[in-house]
Amino acid sequence: MEFNKVAQITLLFWLMKIVATTLGETLGDFISMTLNLGYARSLGITAAVFLIVLLIQLYSKKYIPVIYWLVIIATTTLGTEISDFIDRSLHLGYTGGSILLSSGLGITLFLWWRKFHNLSVYPIVSRDKETYYWIAILFSNSLGTAFGDYLSDVAGLTYSQGAFVTAGIIILVILLHYTTKINEVLLFWLAFIFTRPFGATFGDFLTKPIAKGGLDLGTLQASLVAIAIMVVLIIISYIQSSRIIPSNHKLY
Repeated sequence: MEFNKVAQITLLFWLMKIVATTLGETLGDFISMTLNLGYARSLGITAAVFLIVLLIQLYSKKYIPVIYWLVIIATTTLGTEISDFIDRSLHLGYTGGSILLSSGLGITLFLWWRKFHNLSVYPIVSRDKETYYWIAILFSNSLGTAFGDYLSDVAGLTYSQGAFVTAGIIILVILLHYTTKINEVLLFWLAFIFTRPFGATFGDFLTKPIAKGGLDLGTLQASLVAIAIMVVLIIISYIQSSRIIPSNHKLY
């Protein structure tokens, strides 16, 4: 018997996603800038961590919250490094990076749909389908990072303004979900992409200097706060996952 391997899409999921993306932003900046390891070396470190936790997740027999969310955090951290590497090492800029990452996500979703004839993200029991799921998530989080940096560095918005813009987009997606018949899977991926820059800009708001509109907490302190919140939410996730999912639960 095969078991579901991924998190149920609930309000708790989105709260954890936002905290995970904030942690990914602050932790990625801590590795590359605070520790001064450079973008290429930081990319290698975060990619290695991502591959390790991803393999553990893929070979797990069922959904285990702590492992699943470790992979999500790893994708957000790696996404930060990928976006920064494209912009600052490859010199493609955040606009070019956003276009490149959008193309990668689009190709991944197209190949996913062509193989399985749907883009359903819950439940997932097949390892093949789960592989597409994680590749799409990695592209989504990298794209969200690039878009968040685009808002602050190219569009010239402060970190709080960028957070308001992305929050507005997320609210619009929620309204579309409840008031229209737009495909729910499409809305899921839109929400998934834009919760990344929301978390990223919030992470920047916590860590950047006051002169740039931030709170100047530092990457380490902000990361520790996000980790503490994430631990609490994972415990709640364990409690929820132990409950029986109703048979009429809507799948996405």
